[in-house]
Amino acid sequence: MTDSKIIVALDFPDETSTMQMVDRINPELCRLKIGKELFTRCGPDLVKKIVNSGYDVFLDLKYHDIPNTVANACKAAADLGVWMMNVHALGGPAMLNAARNALSDSDSPLLIAVTILTSSSDDDLKAVGINQGIKDMVNRLALLSKDQGLDGVVCSAQEASDLKSALGHDFILVTPGIRLPADDAGDQKRIVSPTDAVRQGSDYLVIGRPITQADDPVQKLLTINSEISQL
Repeated sequence: MTDSKIIVALDFPDETSTMQMVDRINPELCRLKIGKELFTRCGPDLVKKIVNSGYDVFLDLKYHDIPNTVANACKAAADLGVWMMNVHALGGPAMLNAARNALSDSDSPLLIAVTILTSSSDDDLKAVGINQGIKDMVNRLALLSKDQGLDGVVCSAQEASDLKSALGHDFILVTPGIRLPADDAGDQKRIVSPTDAVRQGSDYLVIGRPITQADDPVQKLLTINSEISQL
């Protein structure tokens, strides 16, 4: 198992392009994230294939449904051998508790919860009837997730420092929206650099295009790993 803080997002449309990247990089340099598009197109078999290639896999499907359905989905994901999976904290305490109880074995994957997506703004929350700001909602949902026994949350690094202080060192913070200084922000709104994210308390950094679209992804991984290891 690698000790790298980097989780490379495999945002590819098919198995061929995905495996070209998987074979190009190295399990010692990073973990990998499989999200909704790739899972929908390629299914569980690709997850198993990547796990069998030696990678720790974060299955990013953000389960959000009635408690029994989410619990069964978590059991199915665990059977794939993934390292970590997530649910959506907005599913509420009963759903979070059911997901946690479904993964009660000592060798079960890590279970984390999505708080507020890093593509969201205060205006987006207001549009769906949530009048609290992003910071308050992230704190609320993270505390709820910890109270229900989850291992951590997905959050922006902008919230990481406060969450570490409030919830403790052992509560895992996974940060998407990571961009290098020369990168375009794309569809992300609450973004930070890798070094800033680690300084602020992020445990794992989800990085996609800055690595997968680099001329030399391995060198990019080596560079980022080196920079954050010196902090």
